[in-house]
Amino acid sequence: MSQDIISKIYSLKKQHNAIILAHNYQPDEVQDIADFVGDSLGLSQMAAKTDAEVVVFCGVLFMAEVAKILSPDKKVIMPDIHAGCPMANMITLEQLKELKAKHTGAVTVCYINTNSDVKTECDICCTSGNALKVVASIPKEKEIIFVPDQYLGSWIEEQLDRKMILWNGYCHIHMQILPEFIVEAMKKHPEAEVLVHPECTPAVRKMADKVLGTGGMIKWAKESSSAEFIIGTENGMIHRLQKENPSKKFYAVSDDIICPNMKKITLEKVLFSLEDLKEEIIVPLDIAAKAKKCIDAMLALS
Repeated sequence: MSQDIISKIYSLKKQHNAIILAHNYQPDEVQDIADFVGDSLGLSQMAAKTDAEVVVFCGVLFMAEVAKILSPDKKVIMPDIHAGCPMANMITLEQLKELKAKHTGAVTVCYINTNSDVKTECDICCTSGNALKVVASIPKEKEIIFVPDQYLGSWIEEQLDRKMILWNGYCHIHMQILPEFIVEAMKKHPEAEVLVHPECTPAVRKMADKVLGTGGMIKWAKESSSAEFIIGTENGMIHRLQKENPSKKFYAVSDDIICPNMKKITLEKVLFSLEDLKEEIIVPLDIAAKAKKCIDAMLALS
């Protein structure tokens, strides 16, 4: 049955001149039918470079919004419009405006995991991979507001020895990775390197050999001489790591580190989205133009 669905997906993809993008945390079978698998910004940049007219974004809502902002002339659709990011929803436009009013003159840095309207009030965006570079580019005398992830923010503070005004947001999935999970995984796999995401708590980060975003994990797994890795992020990451490094072993810190929002998209939903070209992502032009400024400021650094 799934093979029939896959055949139909490929046929419709060709018919509509579409590409399928899948985030690293998507279900295995969705990653396997995607044209590109990667992190949120990398996928959006890839979409902008192609001549596809339709972009099927398999991820969460803020990611599809970024794709639309960077590819305004393409039709961007999501197989499940209800796949949102709780962290992105932890700060609203009104809350950010109130925070900025208390710290006039501060530079506002937003993690890419924010909704488009929040990005309109930010000076520069960042990803987990380039956050250190982005913050380091800001003059030392400037105050910095960092939203929404307090744990990514605290990691940046530790690495750069620079205090910031942190919002009290977090990823509820990375929060579930506990130090005792790392201890237990290390007992089972004593030769494995421990890689964890900077969205993890400080206690977990201290136990890691490397603190890396998803793109960094992909790169390091290929370059490292280690043959085994304990992966401290959403478990969907294991599939891509194993697929691209068949001679190495990758272990989840726990079988329960699963983001239900990332797993909302299925092969059936991808098929339905291509049949009806729904649900289309619409970002109002005024919001898109303002939000793009903070994304462009980040891209200018590289």
